[in-house]
Amino acid sequence: MEFPKYLLADNTDFPDAIFVVHTQFPRFIINLQDDEVEWLEDFDANDEKELASEAEILIEEASQFYDREVERYQD
Repeated sequence: MEFPKYLLADNTDFPDAIFVVHTQFPRFIINLQDDEVEWLEDFDANDEKELASEAEILIEEASQFYDREVERYQD
């Protein structure tokens, strides 16, 4: 099964949270309410160097994805 690059997620146990799931490597879930990121991958020291530069871009994309989705729901 193929998933979109980003998915919106919610949970009634966290009513104020806004979760975006990044489904491609490196997989992560970000809570846009507080920008907390949970990585779903294990990284070694070499990966962390590359991840540092890529993470900022991916997190910005996740935020833009959320804004786009909300805008589409409002239309």
